[in-house]
Amino acid sequence: MKLSVTFTLLAAVIPFALAQSPEWGQCGGIGWTGATTCVAGTVCTVQNAYYSQCLPGSASSAPATTPSSPSGPTSTAPPAPSGTGLNALAKVAGKLYFGTATDNGELSDTAYTAILDNNKEFGQITPANSMKWDATEPTRGTFTFSGGDQIANLAKTNGQLLRGHNCVWYNQLPSWVSNGQFTTADLTTVIQNHCSTLVSHYKGQVYSWDVVNEPFNDDGTWRQDVFYNTLGTSYVSIALKAARAADPNAKLYINDYNIEQSGAKATAMLNLVKQLIADGVPIDGVGFQCHFIVGEVPGTFQTVLEQFTALGLEVAITELDIRTTTPASQSALAQQQKDYQTVVQACMNVEKCVGVTVWDFTDKYSWVPSTFSGQGAACPWDQNLVKKPAYNGIVAALTS
Repeated sequence: MKLSVTFTLLAAVIPFALAQSPEWGQCGGIGWTGATTCVAGTVCTVQNAYYSQCLPGSASSAPATTPSSPSGPTSTAPPAPSGTGLNALAKVAGKLYFGTATDNGELSDTAYTAILDNNKEFGQITPANSMKWDATEPTRGTFTFSGGDQIANLAKTNGQLLRGHNCVWYNQLPSWVSNGQFTTADLTTVIQNHCSTLVSHYKGQVYSWDVVNEPFNDDGTWRQDVFYNTLGTSYVSIALKAARAADPNAKLYINDYNIEQSGAKATAMLNLVKQLIADGVPIDGVGFQCHFIVGEVPGTFQTVLEQFTALGLEVAITELDIRTTTPASQSALAQQQKDYQTVVQACMNVEKCVGVTVWDFTDKYSWVPSTFSGQGAACPWDQNLVKKPAYNGIVAALTS
């Protein structure tokens, strides 16, 4: 008799336990149909109308109250989107997309691609490496597009926008370019041929191109590389003109980091763009990479965005991640959530900020640990492809 009671109790408890959301998992919100209770030691916490999450806490878990749809004249929240996900929320909020970078080696990870392929979550993808110069023109005049084509075809299949990255950059160059002894005429031809061939190959598939990537040092001076040392600043206009001729409908960007705060580098970029506009050189937007550190998001970010949009340009957050010392503490993850919200909110507040792209969405494939020793945990999903508090921060900004 006692055994039968025990099994009866277990039969009742096990489904309940299995139905609980894990720590940091979603547990409620408009349109949510999954578990509404949390594992022990976490509490289902309402972040906004669309998202409740299991956060660490001492209280026992309790069923989440799924908020009703916003209604009434005092509500400023948008209507519930047709599906949950960051891109769905971004589009409801009037943005063009929410996106992510990806790379070819990751595409065999089916758990990863199940998230990547969901265009409710990501409406735009950027190839992290396969459209760069070393990948596309390893020897002069010989082009290879297999890696870039794989990601371009994925975007097409998924109904996602594609960002081209990039035409001209001082890094990841084949040695025939970086060590080349060019005349000005010869290097002009090299740039024109590379940009034209690359952009025309993806004509009609790419929404926007990072035509010139990272032209400035942090002090606002020009990088000393084969392009600047041979052609001076004119290499920028050479590349932009070649890209425009190759695909008149693609948006043309200059992309850089550490231009998110007022200072010498942002001023240098602003002056470059003003000069390009004055000279009639095609330029549509500026990309802000936003590789930030937890707790160090610049307070002038929105002001800087507005300085560029005041010139008639669009802007985009192109490579967002926010790194911390690893292993990440609970306080660091909480601050990271606030930081992601702050960054995305700045884009939300600027009409011509068209979208946000994270530089891959999961810590599993983040570039940060291999570049910054002892740093990482920079993405909205963790190593196990589970949403972190940072995801909540993004949702909060998109639904504000």
